Amino acid sequence: MNIIFAGTPEFAATPLLALLEHHTVSAVYTQPDRKAGRGKRMTAPPVKQVALEHGIPVHQPTTLKTEVDTISALAPDVMVVVAYGMLLPQSILDIPKFGCINIHASLLPKWRGAAPIQRAIEAGDTMTGVSIMQMERGLDTGPVYTTLETPISDRDTSASLHDRLAQLGAAGIVDTLAMLATDPSLQPTPQDHSQSSYARKIEKSEAEIDWQSSAAEIDRKLRAFTPWPGSQTQHGSNRIRITEMRVAQTNSTAQPGTVIALSTDCVTVACGSGAVELLTLQRDGSRALPYREFRNGYSLSIGDRLS
Repeated sequence: MNIIFAGTPEFAATPLLALLEHHTVSAVYTQPDRKAGRGKRMTAPPVKQVALEHGIPVHQPTTLKTEVDTISALAPDVMVVVAYGMLLPQSILDIPKFGCINIHASLLPKWRGAAPIQRAIEAGDTMTGVSIMQMERGLDTGPVYTTLETPISDRDTSASLHDRLAQLGAAGIVDTLAMLATDPSLQPTPQDHSQSSYARKIEKSEAEIDWQSSAAEIDRKLRAFTPWPGSQTQHGSNRIRITEMRVAQTNSTAQPGTVIALSTDCVTVACGSGAVELLTLQRDGSRALPYREFRNGYSLSIGDRLS
């Protein structure tokens, strides 16, 4: 097939590489280069880097409304859209022979929106996946060609789940386009809109640990917000980032946020219900360390309060 690809982050680069093994990608649309990293250097999106490595023309417009003639001239069979970061107007959706097909990182209609991976972990879902969906004007409301599932373990983070879902999305879009090539009359299945839920965008402020929450909730949020925005707490005037924890097998009546036990390998902290064991910690300006090393340069005592 003659494909136009629209995507931006690493999650989109994986399916682009898979499509290049089977199809012609005549153009790539991606977000403009942006400043990134501590040095704030202008950095190309991962999808742009893949496209340039394969000699594919790259377009980085700030709006697609001016791209109708350019895309029409390419006469695409389909436009594959993955985490592009820009809404597609109807004038673009109508151009390709098979329309625009999206890879969404949830089992639609659950977790429509910007942060489906993080919200699935935060909510305690035990199963997620990807949906290969025909795009329409509504946000993630289009009918679905296929879904591929994967379980969420109690140690999964957004980073680990992201990588598995990217691979599933790549396999799903390749299979879907093969089915369409074989049977152009193939029709996707409409979503049950009454079962939809919304995955709102992650905010930086969500990194603050609320010790009034249960141990299970705090653990899920840490895993959902890894690698960004992370999880952090205050100990006096010091900010401490927590990069690994587990739910403790203990009950406590101490005030939430109280250090109730110290061992060689972890700090046990009371929560609104239950307790968690902090395994890897990081101070500002330092790297994350296992507690057995962290404690050599920083002192926590039983009865201290984290807030």
